[in-house]
Amino acid sequence: MKVLKGQDILALGFMTFALFVGAGNIIFPPIVGLQSGPHVWMAALGFLITAVGLPVITVVALAKVGGGMDALSSPIGKVAGGLLAAVCYLSVGPLFATPRTATVSFEVGVAPLTGESPMALFLYSLVYFLVVLAVSMYPGKLLDTVGRFLAPLKIIALAALGIAAFMLPAGGIGEAQPAYVAAPFSQGFINGYLTMDTLGALVFGIVIVNAIRSRGVESPQLITRYAIIAGLIAGVGLALVYISLFRLGAGSHEIAAGASNGAAVLHAYVQHTFGSLGSGFLAVLIALACLVTAVGLTCACAEYFSQVLPLSYRTLVVILAAFSLLISNLGLTKLILFSIPVLTAIYPPCIVVVGLSFCKELWNSQVRILGPVMLVSLLFGMVDAIKGTALAGKLPEFLAHLPLSEQGLAWLVPSVVTLGLAVLCDRMLGKPREVLA
Repeated sequence: MKVLKGQDILALGFMTFALFVGAGNIIFPPIVGLQSGPHVWMAALGFLITAVGLPVITVVALAKVGGGMDALSSPIGKVAGGLLAAVCYLSVGPLFATPRTATVSFEVGVAPLTGESPMALFLYSLVYFLVVLAVSMYPGKLLDTVGRFLAPLKIIALAALGIAAFMLPAGGIGEAQPAYVAAPFSQGFINGYLTMDTLGALVFGIVIVNAIRSRGVESPQLITRYAIIAGLIAGVGLALVYISLFRLGAGSHEIAAGASNGAAVLHAYVQHTFGSLGSGFLAVLIALACLVTAVGLTCACAEYFSQVLPLSYRTLVVILAAFSLLISNLGLTKLILFSIPVLTAIYPPCIVVVGLSFCKELWNSQVRILGPVMLVSLLFGMVDAIKGTALAGKLPEFLAHLPLSEQGLAWLVPSVVTLGLAVLCDRMLGKPREVLA
């Protein structure tokens, strides 16, 4: 029976970590640290739950069912499960996350040198997605290209930045913004959504499993074990990166007081601490981090859609890279503004499907439980999403005063109530009858 060597398991963990650490992971913690002030560690706790805890749990859940999101969502039916999977893949693929990797790496590393001209962004994103295209054409070699080469470079760069954040703080901690004074934990929790790591985990599950299989491992038990180890290694790495970036942001009040996003905070800190040499270092770090994530997302999306569309894997890689190139030229600010309500709506049902996958032995029929709870979480997640748009004034008054509504968690209480009612109905109905052929 084929097994992985210790160095292969470590490379797999590094690859998984490198797939996760992309644009959002690097730009959101510094701005949360800056804006939360003295409440930084309470905000960090909420952030770590959605940006580390949920993704690791998702990797474990997917490993248990063989890596595919379709197996996880099968109890809600083929059509609904396929729709959920398509929305997740498109969100973390060509619509939001993949284009964002290019715009973030451009704005942090290149724009300070070239200016934020549309032509500079186009030329940069063109070269960027040509590299993504070239690496994504050979998914079987991801463990070598990412796990053994690109990931260690990224880890060394992030470690240098993290150590500097603690050893060379830029200044003292400033005042917190009102939202963080009122509810630091829930603000951090919601900001953890924006990293898209849980959606990314739903997508990367199949990439991780395929990387294990590419080494000749066929045993389902071993695949599950290795995927869980890889998820845990990635989780520890992510937590260390986030904690250092929170510290960096919290101590940057004097040098980045008016910053509107984490990219500006990072640039201000590196420029202050390392000078122009640091700006070059940051540009390479961000480009590496974003490039690896873009490759992983492109591979995962092409892998999934090649199974549901009459198109080959390589054809889809070309289409996805071209579409991501097109969307990336909208710019970072527009991408983030458009993605927030969509992510706020689709995160709750994804959290539900992952969380309840660990409890399926507790009830008679998973269909009776999962369908209603996911539907309610989606509906109330959409309420949270609408509240953050120009349509907020059109919502009925009572929806603005739901429990935890001000924290952006209006979906939580209705989902728990629905779960309780669904479990009660499941107990009353008993085991479903087997249909005889």
